[in-house]
Amino acid sequence: MGTLSVRGLTKKYGDLVAIDHLDFDVADGEFFVILGPSGAGKTTTLKSVAGLLDVEDGQVAVNGVDLTMVEPYHRNMAMAFESYALYPNKTVAENLDSPLKSGRTGHYSHEERRARIDEVTKTLGIDQLLDRLPKELSNGQRQRTALGRVLVRPADVYLLDEPLSHLDAKLRATMRAELKAIAANSNTTTLYVTHDYQEALALADRIAVLRQGVFVQVGTPEEIWRRPVDTFVARVLGQPEMNIVPATIENGQVVALGGALTFAAPSYLDGVTQVRLGLRPSELEVAPQDGTDLVHIRNGEVQLVERLGRDVEMDVLYGHRAGEHLTGEASHDASMAHLIAISDTRHASVEGDSLDLAIERADIHVFAAGEADESTRRLGSAVAPAGGATTSGGRPFAAVAVADEAARPALGTSSVDGPSATATVPPDTTRDAREEEK
Repeated sequence: MGTLSVRGLTKKYGDLVAIDHLDFDVADGEFFVILGPSGAGKTTTLKSVAGLLDVEDGQVAVNGVDLTMVEPYHRNMAMAFESYALYPNKTVAENLDSPLKSGRTGHYSHEERRARIDEVTKTLGIDQLLDRLPKELSNGQRQRTALGRVLVRPADVYLLDEPLSHLDAKLRATMRAELKAIAANSNTTTLYVTHDYQEALALADRIAVLRQGVFVQVGTPEEIWRRPVDTFVARVLGQPEMNIVPATIENGQVVALGGALTFAAPSYLDGVTQVRLGLRPSELEVAPQDGTDLVHIRNGEVQLVERLGRDVEMDVLYGHRAGEHLTGEASHDASMAHLIAISDTRHASVEGDSLDLAIERADIHVFAAGEADESTRRLGSAVAPAGGATTSGGRPFAAVAVADEAARPALGTSSVDGPSATATVPPDTTRDAREEEK
């Protein structure tokens, strides 16, 4: 157990800046998640903290002790590599036994080592695989074995590099719960990286959103979900991602979707003429009831319906007359836009249906105006400016996150604006296993 402090951490590959002066602290026992798309610099950050990469600048300290010039072996950190990091000539039991026999965190008798291995393998569901070699395991079993090599021994800090990415959806959900329980029971400081927003929301005490080697926002899961600092962060969290639509402010009214969505402009937008609105698919209500805090979005036409088990995802076009055939320039009219909405099967429509939606006023995010592929800052909500005291008028955060997850049980990398900026190094799993022993 220990605190982790990182200051000014910078890593370059030639002229390419992979991570750029990162500053963050992880409290004793905290589960800190770095979330970002592929190429953002997540693995580079972990390896730099572990001492596996030579950095150009920065300091890494554990429990107030500067470890920047300390070899990886003496940092007392345990790292799970995305590339498994298993000895191919050793069985599962021998791979798990290896960190305990290294002497790095003390000396254990055969019975003590066996007890720790049994506990970890039962938790990870690989206790029946102890005599198998890595080549005899599935990808998911290899990844759980690699994770077990980390969890089997005490460490000041766990460093976990997307340890659930190769698991199927059902097992991934189970392992998220197990990891959360393990972290809570062991009270071990954990630095975890992932591209999966569901993992970040489910596991993290705090989330840091990483883009092109720089932290865009750091906060609790609810803070980042409710108050994303810009459209990039808003789109990272959620699948389907947040709807972002342009809007104008005319005569004290915010108008979007060709007039299908209007509401009174909050006072902090005085003098502003153009903005962008963010509407999460999971927070759009289908077949809404009347309510004083609801903003209605009327006269849409369902373009596409995808049935995803208990939920239905609908692509709804707003800003044109129902039944009107769209061709040529009309299909690119700026006054028209598509919204993605999530419904249960009871309220599902079919292609061609007219559809009204509604959303709680507090759940409408207001961003600065910009181009479709441009990240712009959040100004506030439909009721309060950014940084103001806002409360959700809709479902509580946990319910929204669970509902959003249920809509897409298997999640790939989020589609986010902006190019990636981190060079990649071909994996060498045997080398990674040796490095983790150091």
